[in-house]
Amino acid sequence: MFKRTLLSLGLALLTMLPTLAQMATPVTTPLDVAAVDAVVARTLKAFDVPGIAVGVVKDGQVVLAKGYGVRSLNTKAPVDANTLFGIASNTKAFTTAALGLLVDEGKLRWDDKVTDYIPEFRLYDPYVTAEFTIRDLLTHRSGLGLGVGDLMFFPDSTDFTTKDVIHNLRYFRPVSSFRSQYAYDNNLYIVAGEIVTRVAGQPWAEFVEARLLKPLGMSHSATSFSRLPDASNVIDAHAVVDGKAQVVRRDLGTLWAPAACMYSSVADLSLWAKMLLGGPGAPPSLLSAKVQQEMWTPQTILPLSPAPTPYNTHFSAYGLGFFLRDVRGYKEVSHTGGEIGMVTKMTLLPELHLGIIVLTNQENGAAFTAVTNAIEDHYLGLTGLDRVQEMIDRRKSSESDADQVLAAVWKQVAATQKAVKKPNYAPYVGRYRDPWLGEVIIYTQGKYLWLKSLRSPRLTGQLLPYRGSTYVVRWRERSFNADAYAAFTLDEQGNVASIKLKPISPLTDFSYDFQDLDLQRVAADLAR
Repeated sequence: MFKRTLLSLGLALLTMLPTLAQMATPVTTPLDVAAVDAVVARTLKAFDVPGIAVGVVKDGQVVLAKGYGVRSLNTKAPVDANTLFGIASNTKAFTTAALGLLVDEGKLRWDDKVTDYIPEFRLYDPYVTAEFTIRDLLTHRSGLGLGVGDLMFFPDSTDFTTKDVIHNLRYFRPVSSFRSQYAYDNNLYIVAGEIVTRVAGQPWAEFVEARLLKPLGMSHSATSFSRLPDASNVIDAHAVVDGKAQVVRRDLGTLWAPAACMYSSVADLSLWAKMLLGGPGAPPSLLSAKVQQEMWTPQTILPLSPAPTPYNTHFSAYGLGFFLRDVRGYKEVSHTGGEIGMVTKMTLLPELHLGIIVLTNQENGAAFTAVTNAIEDHYLGLTGLDRVQEMIDRRKSSESDADQVLAAVWKQVAATQKAVKKPNYAPYVGRYRDPWLGEVIIYTQGKYLWLKSLRSPRLTGQLLPYRGSTYVVRWRERSFNADAYAAFTLDEQGNVASIKLKPISPLTDFSYDFQDLDLQRVAADLAR
């Protein structure tokens, strides 16, 4: 038996040798900051991004913390290492860490049932409700659809509360079986934040700031824009409208704070990265090794593209608050974040004690990808790759497809308007109600037909005839990039009974989850 075990071990080691041979040799050459400067300069121009901040941590030292471009196209104030950006879904790691602190204190366990702490928590399926754990809140495997229910907080201006979110989760039908597929979810992180609040005995925001930000010295950061101690060095949000980047309204809501509302800088996030990476020069860890290992252990398997990549990646997964994959033989721990007018990325390679932080004040993720990959290439020993051009080509391809879809739709709208001079809007006017979003009204103003969500008033748009009883919603706020089909259906008497909405562009952010609405007509008279 002992000899057989040794033989098995030897065969296993031999099997591993090809994999070990593929591991990139660690690069000891210092980062070429001038080369990074050049990549960022090209990125700013190529993707019409006003400002970027970049931070790099290596072997316990901050080797780069620098701003490029401007905070705002209005003020032209420069970005620096302390400029604050909304880090959006990079907040999820902080919520996970907050729960990890409570795990270390013995106040909860990852596999405790959610209903043990939030008895009113309900999902559509009673079995799933009973089995749903804290771990399930964090791993995007609930069986619910991508971005389901995000319209309760996105875009900013809704009047929903955490209580509403917890209650409304019961209305969403699953699109896959429990724990079988990955589908990104923000609302369950709101629930996770509520567990922190109830177990810690203080609001999630106060707990994260007191137990994570303050001990790490992240003195400029906060859990939302409204809680910033000093907002004098903060970016404005920007989006491309009519082909050119411009300042757009900042999201100020705090409902989704545990999922995506934190503000920070590359200087402050470098402290967070150093703590997570550990090793020489790192501050004492706030989390036990066991908790941190659990956060970086695959929980939900993600699909991989069959196309080969320079990083020779073999697996991709979601852990607890982080994406995980292998790159050139090393574990990569990362997350991206996106909200209106800003997108960010944080990447860690623990075995190389390497952290890369890229923050931007525009919505194009191609920018943070190009910069991150260029820096990562250096430390993985990859040369000759033009990451900016790669993202230009990729963006052109995806935008070309989307542009063709949109052009065909607007061509049809123009043709319908030309053919139908005086459309009869009367059958469509009235009140419609969705179980979770609440009431939407269809009304006329002047000679136009309009749609407005009463609980999310920024979702106001003009309804334009498209084909038959299908209209196109052209949102009043043109920075949304989320125009949608609105298909009216008739009952057996021929009266308008309901509306189904669906995004038009394949590039529409998944948080505009119009397809999850079930708007049923409740009154033809708006006064009722």
